[in-house]
Amino acid sequence: MNVHIRVFTIGALAKATGTSTPTIRYYEEIGLLPPASRTASGQRNYDESDIGRLTFIKQCRDFGFSIEQVRVLLDLSISSERDCVETRDIAQAHLDEVRARMVELRALETRLQGFVTRCNDACAGGPGSDCLIFKDMVAPPTKGCCG
Repeated sequence: MNVHIRVFTIGALAKATGTSTPTIRYYEEIGLLPPASRTASGQRNYDESDIGRLTFIKQCRDFGFSIEQVRVLLDLSISSERDCVETRDIAQAHLDEVRARMVELRALETRLQGFVTRCNDACAGGPGSDCLIFKDMVAPPTKGCCG
């Protein structure tokens, strides 16, 4: 029986996964992707399993997981000895971080909205040097960046 394995160049892999060729080279360099097989002329060759692995890595990065978290998740994805609770715990910790950042971003939004509103109400149209945003920016915030 003749089994045909699809082979992809680095450009085809990049296109199929929505990544760039420098990103693929970087992931190989740091060990997230195994080194590609090479043609006699040195061209990288990839297969369907590389598409799946790179798609998984890209999804993890799109979700904001760190390189080290991706490395652990990749290890977990092929382990039959480790419990999926480890994966859940990584995802939960990341979710907690995202939620904390959202609180910070909402506070930032509120503060910036205050700057814009004060400018619109008091000084918009006047000289830039008199803008209340500058005065607000030099006043220390009450709590942290945006409290």
